[in-house]
Amino acid sequence: MQSYITVKNGVVPSVCSLDCPDQCGLLVHKQDGKIVKIEGDPEHPITKGNICNKVRNMAERLYDSKRVQTPLKRVGQKGEGKFAPISWEEAIDTITNQWKTLIKEEGPESILPYSFYGNMGKLSAEGMDRRFFNRLGSSQLDRTICSVAGTIGYDYTMGGSYGTDPADMEETKLFILWGINAVSTNMHQMTIAQKARKKGAKIIVIDVHKNQTGRMADWFIPILPGTDAALALGIMHILYKENLVNRPFLEEYTIGYQELEDHLEQYHPQMVSDITGVPVEDLYQLARMYGTISPSMIRIGNGLQHHDNGGMNARTIGCLPALTGQWVVKGGGAVRANGDFLSFNKKALRRPDLLKVNTRIINMNQIGKALLESYPPIHSLYVYGSNPAIVAPESNKVRKGLAREDLFTVVHDLFLTETAMFADIVLPATSSFENTDFYTSYWHNYLQLQEPVIPPYGQSKSNTEVFRLLAKGMGFDDQALKDTDEELINQALSGASNPYLPDITFDQLKEKRFIKARNMEDFIKNLPTPSGKIELYSKKMEEDGYPALPTYIPLVEEKEYPLQYVPAPTHNFLNSTFANNEKHKSLEKEAKLFIHPKDAQIRGIEDRERVRIWNHRGECELTAVVGDYVLPGVVVSQGLWSDAPEKKHLVNSLTPDRAADMGGGAVFFSGRVNVEAMKKEETV
Repeated sequence: MQSYITVKNGVVPSVCSLDCPDQCGLLVHKQDGKIVKIEGDPEHPITKGNICNKVRNMAERLYDSKRVQTPLKRVGQKGEGKFAPISWEEAIDTITNQWKTLIKEEGPESILPYSFYGNMGKLSAEGMDRRFFNRLGSSQLDRTICSVAGTIGYDYTMGGSYGTDPADMEETKLFILWGINAVSTNMHQMTIAQKARKKGAKIIVIDVHKNQTGRMADWFIPILPGTDAALALGIMHILYKENLVNRPFLEEYTIGYQELEDHLEQYHPQMVSDITGVPVEDLYQLARMYGTISPSMIRIGNGLQHHDNGGMNARTIGCLPALTGQWVVKGGGAVRANGDFLSFNKKALRRPDLLKVNTRIINMNQIGKALLESYPPIHSLYVYGSNPAIVAPESNKVRKGLAREDLFTVVHDLFLTETAMFADIVLPATSSFENTDFYTSYWHNYLQLQEPVIPPYGQSKSNTEVFRLLAKGMGFDDQALKDTDEELINQALSGASNPYLPDITFDQLKEKRFIKARNMEDFIKNLPTPSGKIELYSKKMEEDGYPALPTYIPLVEEKEYPLQYVPAPTHNFLNSTFANNEKHKSLEKEAKLFIHPKDAQIRGIEDRERVRIWNHRGECELTAVVGDYVLPGVVVSQGLWSDAPEKKHLVNSLTPDRAADMGGGAVFFSGRVNVEAMKKEETV
C-alpha cells in the first residue's frame, strides 16, 4: 500500500487531533506534496463530513512562517525571545547533560514534565513520554486542568465515563445542553440536536452566558455560576412531588432513591430560585418538561465543573436520568463523556512499572506555586502539548516561576509559544498530520488511526521520537523506550480487559480507519459502581469525605470583588491553540467582556467601550459588550488570546489556582473581579 506521505496530488484520510469531543474524520487534499485543503470525511458515521473553522483553516497553521523549524538555544534573557539555531545532537546533549547533573546533585524529583492534550493522539500525549519520565524517576504531573472533577463526580453516580450513544440521539425529543457551548466546542452535538428538532425535538440550553448555543436554543435558561447542583436538586424535588419519577426503574437500577426523596425536601423551588437566579415558574416548567418528554438527553458540559463545587455539580446532574428512567429509552440518558467505552490498556502504553521509587506528584493547576514554593525546588521543566504561561491559573505567578534563572526549561512545540519564550531549549514539534497515532473520542464511540500525510516540517520530530532520543542520551537501555509507534499501538490495544473495546490490531485499524465500541446496548446493567447500580446514595462518597447524597455546596467567596467572572472558551481558538495564527484571530476579531446593563450602568460603562477588569491576582483590558447575555453580577470573557504585552489579554492572570472539590480539578470559573471603564487617555 502506498504511504500517504508519498501521495503528491490527491485526497487522503486523516483525523482531527484537537482536544475536542467530536474528533472528526477528515479528508486532506494535497497538491505538490503539500496540504492545500482540509474537509470533513462524509464516510465518518458521526461527524459525516462536517468540520469547524478551526480545522478547515488548519493548513495556514501548518505552513505558518512562524513555525519552529530547528532546535533553538536561548541567547537572551528569559522571556525576551532571543534564540539561536542549534543541531538536534547539541540539543539532546545539552538537555541530557543538564539532567544528569541535576539527578546527581538534586535528585530526579528536581525535574518535572508539564503536558496536556494539545494533540489528542494517545502516543503523543501519554505514550513514550510517560515511559521516559517513569524511568527517569522525575516528579510526576497530576494532569487535572480539564475534566477531572467532573469525571470523579459523575463516576460516583455511574461508575465511569458512560453515557448516551450519539448515534441514538436522532431519536431524542428533548435535549438539555447544560454548561456547554456546543456550537463552539461540540458542534456535532448541535448538528444532531438540530436534525432532531426538525422532527419535533426541543433544545434547552442552561448556561451562565447566552453564547451562540444559547441563542440557537428553543429556550435559554440563564443560571448563576456554580449553582448547577442546586438547579438539578430543585428539578428532582418537583419530579418527586408531582410523581414524575419512574419508580420501577429506580427500584431495579438504582440504590438510594428513597433516601434521596427525603433529602430533597429541603430544596424547595423558592430556595432553589434564590440560589440559581432561575425564576420559580421556569423551574416548574423545566422539571415538568423533563418529567414528561421522552426520550430526553442531558449533555453535561465542562463549564459547570470548573468550579469549587465542580465534582458535585457533575455528580448531581448525572442522577437526573435515573429519576425518569431515561437510561432504558433509546436516545435518552446523559453524556458527560463516553471515554470508558474505548478504554485501552493504559498500563501497557504508559508503563508505570518503570517508576521504581515513590516520587512527588504536582498538580498542574498549581504550577506557578510549585515553581516558586516547592521544596525541594523544581530545577528543570519539560513542556509539551501545553502552554502553561497562557492556560494555567494565576498566570502572573506561573510566569514569575518560569522566569527563574535557576530553572532549566525545555519546550517541545510547533511555535515559540508564550511558555517557549522562557525556555532554554526549544525543540520543533511535528503536527498530528506528520505522525502515526491512534485516537479515542470522549463523546462518540469510534477509535481512529492517524497515519502521516505529510513529511515532518523542517527538522521537527514527534514526541515519541524525541523521547527515544532522550532515553538514548540518558543511557537508558530498556526495550520499552525503544518500541516503535506501531508496537506502542498494538500494546495499547491488547489486554485491556474492557468488554466494550473490540479485539483489534494496528493492521486491522489501518485497514478500517475507524472502529466502534461494541456491546454497549445494555451497559446500564453492568455499571462498575460498588453496587453495580446507579448510586443516588454513594457510600463510597461518604467514605471519601463527601456527602453521600447529591448536595448543593456554595462557592468559595472572594467578598472584596462584586462580580463573578467566567473566562469561557471562544469559537475560533481551542485553549491557546490558534490564538497566535492570523487567520483565526481575524475570524474572532477581538477579546470581549460580556456584562449586564445594570452592572454597566452602575460603572458608567458603554457598549463597545474599553474596560479594565481586575482582582488581586492580575488585570486585563477587554472590550465591553453590554446586554442581557449574562445575569446581573456576572461577567464573561471568551478565549485565551495570545498575550502581546500591549494587549493585556491574559485572562488567566485573574483565575484562582485553588483545587476543586474532587480530583484537584481547576476552578477557572469560580473567581471574582471588578470592572471599570478605562479613561480615554488609557485607550490611546
